[in-house]
Amino acid sequence: MYNTFFNSEEKTKLRGMYRELCTTLDGGIDLAERRRIRALLSETAAAGALSRDRFGFHPLLSAMSTALALCNSVDADRNMVLAILLTRASRAGVVSEQQLSADWGADVAQLVRGIDKVSGLYSRNASVESENFRKLLLTFAEDIRVIIIMIVDRLAIMRAINHHPAGNLVRETAYEVNYLYAPLAHRLGLYAIKSELEDLSLKYSNREMYSRIARELKETKAKRDQYIAEFIAPVKEKLEAEGLKFEIKGRTKSIYSIWNKMKKQHNTVDDIFDLFAIRIVIDCPPEREKPECWLAYSVVTDMYRPNPGRLKDWLSIPKSNGYESLHITVYGPEDRWVEVQIRTRRMDAIAEKGLAAHWKYKGIKSENNLDAWMANVRDILEAAHTGPMELMRNFKMDVYAHEVFVFTPKGDLYKLPQGATLLDFAFHIHTKVGTQCVGGRVNGRNRKLNYRLTSGDTVEILTSAQQEPSRDWLSIVVTSKARNKIRAVLKENENSSADVGKELLQRRFKNRKLEYDEANISRTITRMGYKDAIAFFSALGSDEIEINDVIDTYLECLAKANNAEAAERISASTYMMQPSEEEAAADAGAADVVVIGDNIKGINYKLAKCCNPIYGDDVFGFISSEGVIKIHRSDCPNAAHIKARYPYRLIRTRWSGKVGAEFGAALRVVGKDDIGIVTNITSIINKEKSVSLRSISIESNDGLFQGTLVVGIADTAALNQLIKKIATVKGVKNVERNK
Repeated sequence: MYNTFFNSEEKTKLRGMYRELCTTLDGGIDLAERRRIRALLSETAAAGALSRDRFGFHPLLSAMSTALALCNSVDADRNMVLAILLTRASRAGVVSEQQLSADWGADVAQLVRGIDKVSGLYSRNASVESENFRKLLLTFAEDIRVIIIMIVDRLAIMRAINHHPAGNLVRETAYEVNYLYAPLAHRLGLYAIKSELEDLSLKYSNREMYSRIARELKETKAKRDQYIAEFIAPVKEKLEAEGLKFEIKGRTKSIYSIWNKMKKQHNTVDDIFDLFAIRIVIDCPPEREKPECWLAYSVVTDMYRPNPGRLKDWLSIPKSNGYESLHITVYGPEDRWVEVQIRTRRMDAIAEKGLAAHWKYKGIKSENNLDAWMANVRDILEAAHTGPMELMRNFKMDVYAHEVFVFTPKGDLYKLPQGATLLDFAFHIHTKVGTQCVGGRVNGRNRKLNYRLTSGDTVEILTSAQQEPSRDWLSIVVTSKARNKIRAVLKENENSSADVGKELLQRRFKNRKLEYDEANISRTITRMGYKDAIAFFSALGSDEIEINDVIDTYLECLAKANNAEAAERISASTYMMQPSEEEAAADAGAADVVVIGDNIKGINYKLAKCCNPIYGDDVFGFISSEGVIKIHRSDCPNAAHIKARYPYRLIRTRWSGKVGAEFGAALRVVGKDDIGIVTNITSIINKEKSVSLRSISIESNDGLFQGTLVVGIADTAALNQLIKKIATVKGVKNVERNK
């Protein structure tokens, strides 16, 4: 067990860090205040009421590390630094909340209360899987400065735990940082902190991969630096000729970002197109910022051919977190795409340390960008009826989403995630507007609920008091706020209808002198195809099902249950289900394709959708809970789980030797985004007599395309031959069958 007293090394370290902090604050805390703080810290240490954290770090050293990291990574702010230092004293009982408020101000006391509340949640294990996680986020949403302090606190911890002996604890912290704190840092514009947190998270969770990428970057640094210098030289000369004052430099992507690209594109470090970016930082007065940025844009695009689809204009309309910059991608020497970022000195400072660090805790009012975002976060959290993991996925999705900018007819500007629909916009305005939305007018034209908005649209929402949300709306919206509101209304309506349905059924049972048996009701619900009682009674209450049909099914289930003991038990080894007339007719052509068990044919079976087996694959049969035998590939992603958990439901299966059916197989293709490459691939497929192209889905990003092709094919031999032919197409980097 760690003790709570300082050793000599820790004392020396604390004194040095305290002196550094006072120098960094540069007058933010006067001499008298410093003496009071020092006395409080000494009293706190002497009180012995503090315990070391789970990593064994002394709490006062951790507080000092966090305060220094805040000053160096964000900005030196008096109240936030005081709150970090005084929280430990408050927790140890050395100073009361009333004393804090009287001596240091109500704002510092409020911050201390917020930090202490979050720390209390951590002591009860506020992991992503627990309900405390939602409470943690709600606490964050009370004061944006608490978010900043906790992000920086995680940064200080992540810097300190390299090679810490508690490996599982380090990995758990890295996981939490990647899922919560890095996205929050991104949303607040703290990009430098976000990148460092992601890199350290990868380092602690996959050190081998982190070291490999770092080593490859180091080995190629000289070559990369030479390329950047050659790219920059003519641009620099031209910018100087235009009379601009600027700094120009190259910046390599973070290791975590490179790792994500490698996973997505199945590439090595050398094959990543946008491994680095060129940044032009212009020094000019505020009134000249936009003209000089666009002048620099003109200079770069005159020298190198731009990719219009990759232009990101955050000058005209900045991001919600205040980020302003102009991003372009140009075709540089050696046929490489190069990203160029153009911004001013002021914009660069905000990009490095975040807009919140410059105005929020200094009492300066912005255009309510972050206030609106925090209100949105609160709405998401308070309306969420799903589990913590889905809440986290929705939260992270909202945080990282790109934005579209739309206007109301009065000219008010709203920001929504990319892909947002008319219905999302309606819920963004107000829940009542969303629930009563029947459509809208976009740029003067009538549009349906599922219309996807684009930047610059002028949107007017049309409502009706008779409108009510339907379950189909969940597939229309993309924002978690809208989705949670729709679910809440649907749940409320369903519960109300279910109460009516249950009362109706009980009354009818009483009239017909039938016993209302809960167990048999459950069997009836399942027999009629409903997953839960609420959905069943809701359907009954809204007249979707006939009550006499329910009673008839109930009586059938009751009779079957009474005769259940006489029924013969059938094991998996002798199991054979007779198909229905419709299934027998549908499967007649395929009856000889699969042989199940001891040469048994004509059984009701289905090919599993999780692995899509085709003729020639090594397969096995699995008797599902519905009574249907599902045919899986032996290398199916679910095979290991099925075989371990349900060995008694497995049945030997093989192909019969006759091929007459066409099977669906999905291929994943990754390649260089060259003109005509997709046409060449589809041409090869169309020339194959025994192959048909059923569907194709293509995405293009950063000079690469990724596609999923679904083909109809006879067997594995034909599929392997097709894969070999597609692999020969110029520009194709990888082609494989989807698991």
